[in-house]
Amino acid sequence: MSSKAVQSISKTASAAAGSLGAAAGSLGTAAVAAASAVAAAAVAASIVLSPVPNAASRMDGVHADLLRAVQLNQITAEQAEKFEAKLAGRILGEA
Repeated sequence: MSSKAVQSISKTASAAAGSLGAAAGSLGTAAVAAASAVAAAAVAASIVLSPVPNAASRMDGVHADLLRAVQLNQITAEQAEKFEAKLAGRILGEA
């Protein structure tokens, strides 16, 4: 998200909170803050509770990413092989 978009969202949220706070007093502002905290907690919980991919699918992703890096000449094929072996030891060791 661009910084202008973030600034726009922040300004809009601040304006909304200010409007609600002015209309309902400090209790309204507290309610808006509480609602924001609940929304943030819900997003965090959805991330934490999402299923973790199994080791085989993680290794498939590692292999695809390293293959792409070799194709883009970001790393050599030898570097990719060594790094994939190192990650395989860690990922498959956890499984």
